[in-house]
Amino acid sequence: MTRRAEPFPLRVYYEDTDFSGAVYHARYLHFFERGRTEALRALGIDQSRLFAAAGGPQLFVVRRMTIEYHRPARMDDLLLVETTVAAITGARIAMRQRLLRDGNTIAEAELELGFLVRGRPARVPAEIAAALALITKG
Repeated sequence: MTRRAEPFPLRVYYEDTDFSGAVYHARYLHFFERGRTEALRALGIDQSRLFAAAGGPQLFVVRRMTIEYHRPARMDDLLLVETTVAAITGARIAMRQRLLRDGNTIAEAELELGFLVRGRPARVPAEIAAALALITKG
């Protein structure tokens, strides 16, 4: 069974669309980023605190991402972003995300995050890995 963070709701605005009224493809990156950020926040992972850590900045970076587009999203749509952790290995976190409208998948993303401390790859701290395990596919 897969566990997910609570889906993050967002509304499509005019600024998100292209001349056809559909969401411009690059905006999906923003939607997925907001979903990941809110999933981390819901798990108690404070990215501002990590960035300001005494031992130097700790942060997540997107190392790789693929997006599959299924249906267009349009202005005023109410969307939900679901975020799931697929695996945590060393300094890497594999995630899957889905963008939904009325229960139907609009787009899916698979990505790999890296964890950095002072700009260098570092093992994901145990407390962060434990929090992420709450939304790990299992």
